[in-house]
Amino acid sequence: MNIKPIKTDTDYREALKEVESLMTAASNTPEGEKLDVLVTLIEAYERKHFPLDLPDPVEAIKFEMEQKGLTVKDLEPMIGKSNRVYEVLNRKRTLTLRMIQKLHHELGIPAESLINQSVETRLV
Repeated sequence: MNIKPIKTDTDYREALKEVESLMTAASNTPEGEKLDVLVTLIEAYERKHFPLDLPDPVEAIKFEMEQKGLTVKDLEPMIGKSNRVYEVLNRKRTLTLRMIQKLHHELGIPAESLINQSVETRLV
């Protein structure tokens, strides 16, 4: 198995081509092990060179509402009365720490996403 670090864009593209050729490799074979190692190297390169921004907290909430078929009424236990929910969804009010905790525990929205813009908005 001849594997080298991915340091450049050319290395990255070559690794992607190699992974494509190994996609049908069975587990616990030399080809399958090579695929595992290459995927790990590619993921590390992508994390470093193509970082993903966290979603906006309001967009994260709206996404969860859509995915789970939730209404404003469903968010009241986590955010407060419906007028407060509308204020949050319309970006008139930022999330409090307690709201973030409840949304994270009840809906499973990553706390990092909920904190992301809320903290920045308060600092502006």
